[in-house]
Amino acid sequence: MDKVVRSAAEAVADIADNASLAVGGFGLCGIPSELIKALLDKGVTGLDVTSNNCGVDEWGLGLLLRERRIARMTSSYVGENKEFARQYLSGELEVELTPQGTLAERLRAGGTGIPAFFTRTGVGTQVADGGVPWKYDGDGGVAVASPPKEVREFDGLEYVMERAIVTDFALVRAWKGDRHGNLVFHASARNFNPLCAMAGRISIAEVEHLVEPGEIEPDEVHLPGIFVQRVVPLTPEQAADKRVERRTVRQKGA
Repeated sequence: MDKVVRSAAEAVADIADNASLAVGGFGLCGIPSELIKALLDKGVTGLDVTSNNCGVDEWGLGLLLRERRIARMTSSYVGENKEFARQYLSGELEVELTPQGTLAERLRAGGTGIPAFFTRTGVGTQVADGGVPWKYDGDGGVAVASPPKEVREFDGLEYVMERAIVTDFALVRAWKGDRHGNLVFHASARNFNPLCAMAGRISIAEVEHLVEPGEIEPDEVHLPGIFVQRVVPLTPEQAADKRVERRTVRQKGA
């Protein structure tokens, strides 16, 4: 089945207000920037987004956040986005902070049909006991707090139960993909992208290099096409438009 669509705008055309999204990438590495911009242009709002982080103020998911298009975030790291912090602390944004490994496993579990799992991470903390502020009321009080989670003992150790994540759509970026949706990710861009694609009921991949079926060796496939419903080929200019999250350089002569 040929899953290629002509543009990012066409690929996201049926994403409606209040949809839930899983968005790949880590920092600014491997983020589906063209699909995010297409969503921004479409004007959807009230989005419930699961992603490792929320981009930066001027790139990635930060563009949607700046325009108040995101109502809720499930993330593990949000330290590079000042607007994110402002909206969260002022009560404009609901945020579920999740340990990074737990977030990855929640996405993977959602994609494999596992409804929940037990982990040691978070036992004895507010992650398990509840009370983590999800949303503030604007006056410094907590409007919504995390609920307590089931804790069970296995072999003398306590484990906390975490629910899987399944979203309406997933947006990911791949280095290479074929028309059947088989994807290959380059280096550290193979972070949350495969997991997010697995978790989405409809997964959309923007690919830097589109090839024909059979050109990717089976052993090279990082994510099989069964998890991908739409493929958007990028132009060379779009593929090259990548940002550095934080640039660190040496002083001359150091």
